[in-house]
Amino acid sequence: MNAVVQASGVRMSYGDVQVLGGVDFTVASGEVSCIIGPSGSGKSTFLRCVNGLEPVLGGSLRVLGEEVGHSLRDGRYHPWTPKEFAAFRRNIGMVFQRFNLFAHQSALDNVACGPIHVLGTPPDRARKLAMEHLDRVGLADHAHKRPRQLSGGQQQRVAIARALAMNPALMLFDEPTSALDPELVDEVLEVMKRLAADGMTMIVVTHEIAFAREVGDRLSFFADGVVVEHDRPGALLAGPRHDRTRAFLSSVLSSRTE
Repeated sequence: MNAVVQASGVRMSYGDVQVLGGVDFTVASGEVSCIIGPSGSGKSTFLRCVNGLEPVLGGSLRVLGEEVGHSLRDGRYHPWTPKEFAAFRRNIGMVFQRFNLFAHQSALDNVACGPIHVLGTPPDRARKLAMEHLDRVGLADHAHKRPRQLSGGQQQRVAIARALAMNPALMLFDEPTSALDPELVDEVLEVMKRLAADGMTMIVVTHEIAFAREVGDRLSFFADGVVVEHDRPGALLAGPRHDRTRAFLSSVLSSRTE
């Protein structure tokens, strides 16, 4: 297996508060791995560790062949410099709950700014590529609108296009539909389905159980800072082995039918 992400015993704390208590997690190239679990279970923190936004305080986390946060040179581990962290993140796209778009810029310029300022792409070339990515998420006709002129679902699709414009090897989604009105959720999920069909390696923290069942290759249930169980989505959803998983799924699925 060609592992893009390989976590073994990953631990992370905020002061005396343990957030991750020994996470084991693997994602292969081209795989869509979905994560579910209650609030405060460590799902988002784990994604931030994968992207180098939070420090790993114990265990091992390898992403895209690199041990996140430090390099082995001359027989010693050396902490990454800010420049090394920035270079690492260029290969990872991350889509947050909130869209974090630049309010004063058009959709086109929001997508083009990363390639221009981070990758050094010539502006004309960057804007051409940005338009291609906006077309990919169905927003070519809205390229010159500013975020306030777009719906929440459209803003999130711009955020996805912005991440794709950096040509990432791995995409991370942190509950990308949780801030959207229900009628706007499907337009974002459809874009994510197309990315999965194109072979993009993805880790998706989500409460959208139907999406995880349909698109996910693996499904992991987080609780209390660890992976309680993981399996193929259909198998885990049909027959969870742990009481904690059964209780969570019962609560989530019953709320969807009310």
